Amino acid sequence: MKKIRLIIFSIFLLAVFSCSKKEEPAPPPPPDVTVYQTEAQEVPIYQEFVGQILGFKDIAIRARVEGFLEGIHFKEGSEIKEGTLLYTLESQPFEEKVAAQMSKVAEAKTMLAKAINDLDRIKPLAEEKAVSESDLDAAVATHEASLSTVEAAEANFRAAKIQLGYTKIYSPISGIIGKTQAKVGDFVGRSPNPVILNTVSRIDTILVHFFISESQYLGVARYLSQRPSTEQRFDEANFELILVDGSVYEHKGKTDFIDREVDPTTGAMLVQASFPNPDKILRPGQFARVKIKVQAVKDGILVPQRCVTELQGFYSVFVVDGSNTIKRTEVKVGPKIKQFWLITEGLNSGEKVVYEGLQKVKDGTIVRAVVKDIKLANEERE
Repeated sequence: MKKIRLIIFSIFLLAVFSCSKKEEPAPPPPPDVTVYQTEAQEVPIYQEFVGQILGFKDIAIRARVEGFLEGIHFKEGSEIKEGTLLYTLESQPFEEKVAAQMSKVAEAKTMLAKAINDLDRIKPLAEEKAVSESDLDAAVATHEASLSTVEAAEANFRAAKIQLGYTKIYSPISGIIGKTQAKVGDFVGRSPNPVILNTVSRIDTILVHFFISESQYLGVARYLSQRPSTEQRFDEANFELILVDGSVYEHKGKTDFIDREVDPTTGAMLVQASFPNPDKILRPGQFARVKIKVQAVKDGILVPQRCVTELQGFYSVFVVDGSNTIKRTEVKVGPKIKQFWLITEGLNSGEKVVYEGLQKVKDGTIVRAVVKDIKLANEERE
């Protein structure tokens, strides 16, 4: 019995000794974390404004006299030259007025000729005292009155001819004409609201009207006031035009008008920019976004937006320090630039910011940083 107990005790000691000799398992390696390494660079700040396109000249075509429309002499939507005949109105009433005024001119000239003859006859008689001075004065007065009557008749004749000329409407400029708003047989030209027959637009250059808010204007004005006098001013800056399909228009524009005041009802200021349109792609009435560089931040730090977390108005990022340890860092953010956020405070160049797996890391976690290369789009650097 004693031998059995001794054998069991020996086996137990052997098992305990064997367990004490087992090696403990090695700790797991630190997890891989994708990070973005910051880099100081000059960051251009752009602003965009919604604008409407107009022709360089948009001339409304109206009838300057009343009458029935007799003819339309152009193709709607076509290009026309300056001086092209567009519309004709009935001319008979105006031709009658011209004829009547011509008759009055002839009558006035006849009376003038009689007054001249009477004066020529009475003058020598008055010198010889063969007629009274009152007869001479009457002849002189009649002559002067006849001269005035002729001048008035000729003026009325010219006015009648001008009105007759208004029955033919010509294009005042070269450009593209739109759809006619009146048809043959319509009565047009009635005051006080004459029908706009059509509009001719010159579009080899186009204008864009847009509004900037009072706060935007103040920000731009302060920024530009601090720039060297050799750099471009806002009214000399180059604009980009972004069309409704997202494409960037190939030609740059420039400011040619800034309103003198801020509209008190809207708090906005009107700005007009002009753009070359040699291919006549742009048409009046289109909408587009006007883009302009308003600032350039020296040594700016850009961080992908997905790296930044926000809680109750406070922003923070996770930074991997020199010992590969995660550290939460509060930052202040500026404007968004495409997929990036401009960091104004809290980060320095060369720091590694956690890019993926934010929900898996916390302060004090040791990780292995894997740098991800993300570039800002080229157009944002220009």
